[in-house]
Amino acid sequence: MENNVLFWDYLEKLVFENEVIIDRPKGTRHPKYNDMIYIVDYGYIKNTKSMDNNGIDIFVGSNENKKIDSILCVIDLVKKDSEIKVLMGCTEKEKNEIYEFMNNTEYMKAIIIKK
Repeated sequence: MENNVLFWDYLEKLVFENEVIIDRPKGTRHPKYNDMIYIVDYGYIKNTKSMDNNGIDIFVGSNENKKIDSILCVIDLVKKDSEIKVLMGCTEKEKNEIYEFMNNTEYMKAIIIKK
């Protein structure tokens, strides 16, 4: 169980020691899928790397407390990859909406893991 605690500590360290870049603000459309509209700010953690060789993805919610207490594990059949997406400062409603957003296609499925 110690590793579970350390996982969340390390994730917080990655986020809080690096800049969060919001490149898809709330209300904007996905660049490739015009019918997908972001319900919270979305971006990446600068100076990190994920499976797609880009920064680790992050959803930033409206909660003033920018606590990290969940991640999404995503499988994408189009890109044939998997990756995590960090949820920071998300309300329970936003977490549920993000979960639905990420599962809204037949080619991508996600599970949410809570701290």
